Amino acid sequence: MNKIIVSIILAVILVVGINKITNVIYNVEKPEKSAYQVESVTTVASNTTSESEMTNLNSENIMAIFASTSVEDGAKVFKKCAACHSIAEGGANKIGPALWGVLGRKAGSVPDYKYSKALVAYGKSWSFEEMNGFLIKPKDWIKGTKMSFAGLKDVKERAAVILYMNANSNNPLPLN
Repeated sequence: MNKIIVSIILAVILVVGINKITNVIYNVEKPEKSAYQVESVTTVASNTTSESEMTNLNSENIMAIFASTSVEDGAKVFKKCAACHSIAEGGANKIGPALWGVLGRKAGSVPDYKYSKALVAYGKSWSFEEMNGFLIKPKDWIKGTKMSFAGLKDVKERAAVILYMNANSNNPLPLN
C-alpha cells in the first residue's frame, strides 16, 4: 500500500515539476501592444425576447422602413454581399448561392449549391420577415448555418437590400 501512495505522490510531483520547468524554458512574454488593432468596437445590448416576439418586431419594422429606402440604396449595400453571392438572372453560385429570385423561394433550395444541413432542414420560405431576421445575424437566426457573415445591424440597410433582392426577381413579392 505504501508503494502505491508513494508512486501517486511521485507522479504528481513529476507532472507539476515538468510543468514548472517548461514554463521556465518556454517563457513567452506577451507584447505590450497587440499586433492586430481593432479600430472601433460597437456594443450591442442584448434583449431577452422570444423568437415569435422578435419576428413580429422585425416584420413591423422592416415593412415600415421600406418606404424610407430604395432599390438604389440596396444596390449600394449589396456590394457587401457581392463577394459571396451573385444577384444576376442566371448568375452562378459563388461561395454562397445565387440570389436571383430568392424572396418567396424555399430556404436551401438552389439545386447546384451545397447548403449546410441546418439551412436545408430549416424548411421555411424567404419572406421579408425571414430575410430581415436572417440578415441581422445569420448564425443566430439559423443555428448551424455555414454563412459566416456578421450581419447588417442597421434596419434601413437590411430593408434596402431586401428591396433590391425583391426587385431582382422574376416574381417579386408584393410590398403590403
